[in-house]
Amino acid sequence: MADLILHHYPTSPFSEKVRLILGYKKLAWKSVVIPSIMPKPDVLALTGGYRKTPFLQVGADIYCDSALICDVLEHLQPTPSIYPEPSKGLARTIAQWADGTLFWAAMAHNLGPKGAAHMFAGAPPEAAQAFGEDRKAMSLNMTRLRPADAAAAYKSYLRRLSDMLDDQPFLLGQVPCIADFSAYHPLWFTKVRTPVVADILEHTPAVLEWMARMNAIGPGTMEKFDATSAIAIAAAAQPMAVGRGLLRDSTFQDDHGIALGSRVSITAEIFGPEPTEGELIAATRTHYTLGRTDERAGKVHVHFPRIGYALKAVAPA
Repeated sequence: MADLILHHYPTSPFSEKVRLILGYKKLAWKSVVIPSIMPKPDVLALTGGYRKTPFLQVGADIYCDSALICDVLEHLQPTPSIYPEPSKGLARTIAQWADGTLFWAAMAHNLGPKGAAHMFAGAPPEAAQAFGEDRKAMSLNMTRLRPADAAAAYKSYLRRLSDMLDDQPFLLGQVPCIADFSAYHPLWFTKVRTPVVADILEHTPAVLEWMARMNAIGPGTMEKFDATSAIAIAAAAQPMAVGRGLLRDSTFQDDHGIALGSRVSITAEIFGPEPTEGELIAATRTHYTLGRTDERAGKVHVHFPRIGYALKAVAPA
């Protein structure tokens, strides 16, 4: 089995979600720190267009989106499970809510005027401007909550999480599951990256105690690595065969009338409009796989979760 290489940056909330799962499963991993904003030439050499953070590399296989990365880590190390029975379906549903609705309310609160000023205190004015322009481009045609509305929603969501913790240490029981890891990371950003607006957490002490339990899991065994070496690993490897890698389902599920082998593009439905183009290698009930070739990374397979991503045929040039 090739090394797990996580391409991330320290203050990325979705990266914190994955780092904690790596720690929970006691998996060793290599850390490639990537830029938080464009340009990202080393990222695009591997993904072909996708530029959100994080993504996971295993040899010449590139796994995009934290939801899919979680499935990969579960297949690689089934115990302890982040999808424990009998609440697996509920856990996934809460996680999807947390990665979307909760996350965007939290971040609109975090990055209001007070939080943004704290984030960029001491940085040149152009740094804040570049970050703002980058995230504006990523959220094209997306409705964003205003800070006041976000704060009201965030408080409500925190109370709901607190209610879930009335008589148990984690959201769905005695051990953490995917719901915990997904709900934790936007709150972690509030506390760690924008502490000047973290007083919102103080109204729910049960949530703060749960956050301390989650934080204690830690990120596991990490080794610093660099992007050039990661790209070289991809170039020297071959992508895993469909159905024999870390995504076990391989049955073709055709909901688009697009045949395997077609030239297609895959784009996130909400955030991050940059498409990735390639040959459709797999379209299963859970994921898409594109085959593509890069002059630096060689032949790679880029994998996306089915939920949250749009598949389209690309007309011949």
